This record gives sequence, C-alpha cells and structure tokens, in this order.
Amino acid sequence: MVTIKNNILMSIHCQGYFVIFSVFWVYDSIKKCAILKTMQKSTIREEKKMKLIIQIPCYNEADTLKIALDALPKQIDGIDSIEYLIINDGSKDNTVQVAKEWGVNYVVNFKRNKGLAKGFMAGLDACIRNGADIIVNTDADNQYNANDIEKLIRPIMEGRTDIVIGARPIDATEHWSLLKKKLQHLGSWVVRKASNTDIPDAPSGFRAYSRNAAMQMNVINEYTYTLETIVQAGRNKIAMESVPIRTNAELRPSRLFHSITSYVKRSMVTIIRAFLMYKPLKFFIWMGMIPFIIGIGIGMRFLYYFISGAAAGHVQSLILASMLILIGTMIFTVGLQADIIAANRKLLEDIQLRIKKMQYDKKEEE
Repeated sequence: MVTIKNNILMSIHCQGYFVIFSVFWVYDSIKKCAILKTMQKSTIREEKKMKLIIQIPCYNEADTLKIALDALPKQIDGIDSIEYLIINDGSKDNTVQVAKEWGVNYVVNFKRNKGLAKGFMAGLDACIRNGADIIVNTDADNQYNANDIEKLIRPIMEGRTDIVIGARPIDATEHWSLLKKKLQHLGSWVVRKASNTDIPDAPSGFRAYSRNAAMQMNVINEYTYTLETIVQAGRNKIAMESVPIRTNAELRPSRLFHSITSYVKRSMVTIIRAFLMYKPLKFFIWMGMIPFIIGIGIGMRFLYYFISGAAAGHVQSLILASMLILIGTMIFTVGLQADIIAANRKLLEDIQLRIKKMQYDKKEEE
C-alpha cells in the first residue's frame, strides 16, 4: 500500500512538473512570436519608401492648372515617389478634365463649392489615406515657385520640424498694392501673437506637412485654412518653421482678397475664433478686466465721496460700479467654463488622432 501511495504521489508530482513546463514553453513561444512580429514590422518600416503627395485646391482653374502642374517637380533627392492630387471644389469648367489629361494620380470631387478650408482638409485626408509621408499644398494659379518645394520639405525630411510654411517676399512683390502689403504684415503679426510662433508670412498657402502633423489638423472656419492652422499648431506645440520662397507673376486676381474690408473682417474673425478655441481663459480674463477695473475705479471714487460725507448725490456711481464689477465677474466665469470646454476639446483631439492613426495604419498594412 505504501508503495502504491508513493507511486501515485510521484505520478502527481511528475504531472505537475509537466504542466508547469508546458505553461512556460507556451509562454516562451508566444513571447518569441511577438518579438519576431515586432522585428518584422520594424523591418517593414525601415524598408518603407518615402512618398510625397502635392495637393492643389481648385475652383474653375482650367486656364492656369496645367501651367502649375507642369512646373511641379518630378523627382527630389530622398523622396522615392511623388504623386499629385487635386481637390475639385465644385468647378463649373473643365478643371478635372485638364487634371486627368495631365496625369494627376488622385482627384477629390465636391459636387458644389464648399470653400478653400473644406477643400484643404479633404485633400489632407485623401493624401494620408493614400500613404503620404509628406504633403505639400500649393495653389492652382502658379503663384508659388514650384522649384522651392524641395527647400520646403527638406526640414521635415531631416526631422527638424513637422510643418514648414513658405515666406513670400511680400515687400518685393510688384503686383501687390502698398496697402495689401501692410495688411499682410499686420495679419502675420497678429497671428504670431495669437499662436506664439515666429511665422513671418501667415497667409501663405505654400506649405508642407508631415504625416503626423496632417493628422492633427482641424479647420472649423469655411474661409481659409492658413491662419487657423498656424494658431492651432502653435498652441498645440507642433514643431513649425518658415523658409523663404519665390513667387511667380500673377496669372489671375486673388479670389480671397475681393475687398480690403471683407478680407480684414474675415481674417480677424478667423484669428479671434481660433484663439478662443485654444486659449479661452486668457482671452476672457483680458476682456473681463476692462469693465472690472473701470468698476473698481468708479467704486473707489464713490468711497472717497462717502468718506467725505458727500455721497448723497453719487448713488448712480455706486450702481454703475456694481454693474461693471458684476459684468467683469460674469466674463471671468464664462472664461473658466470655456477653459473647461477647451480641455475637453484637447482630449477629443487626442482621441481623434489615435483613431486616425489606427485607421490609416491598418489600411497601410492591408
């Protein structure tokens, strides 16, 4: 009986050791497979070719599009493939036909005109979906010298930055009026202050984005993307710099600059709105300080008369001071609420970026 009992115990111990050994063997195999898969993915990334996609927003650009396309580079050192994309923003002419005959790789079509900002965002989305590592945005009127595209993308290729904006020689542009030049400088100065950046030519549409930076872009206004994206990138601490570029002779009048009044009004609304989205507390504190300080001043004046015993005829000052202080406090409260909303917006942008990366990376693996 003792022998049988010992044999049973020995069998149980052997089975236990076998189970433990099996568990460790399975774990080790899974670990090796995971490491191998990671190494394969790393190898794939290392072997991945660098792709540049040049996008051009178009609205009735049949007369100038071919000139702009012909000027684009066909090869750049360090870039394995260059592809071309146009955004047809509801054109009524044969813009799409001109693009297809020239041989563009992708066409994003809008059935009706949605504006430059919507077209820009649709172009970024299409470029990322088609595997772009770097995206260059330029105009269909051949305003920018396409030979500077290599200069534009070089800082991104070297890993120094994620966004590069071409700075035009504003003062040397002959077909611009003196007033327009001054407005361009003023607008860029306001954007620099709002975005906390040093971009000298904020309205320039000649710019390059890394894949990661393009995924983070969100444009709310329908007028233009140029100002809002700089404020957004600056406030989100996205690496950004500027390089000097050349411009070509004017082929057609600007469609964004219809009149000075309209341009200034729309640009200021865009800048203020973008600043409110990313730094609302700072904005509302400064706005609330105005009535609050005036109210305090009027209140001190009433207090002086009250101490002097001559407050009987100055009750209106007390009422006005109370109203102004109350208005200032209410504005401060709105600023706190807006700041909480801005924090939630930041969280939503982080979630959006993660979802985009999962979607786009999954498509690339497929």
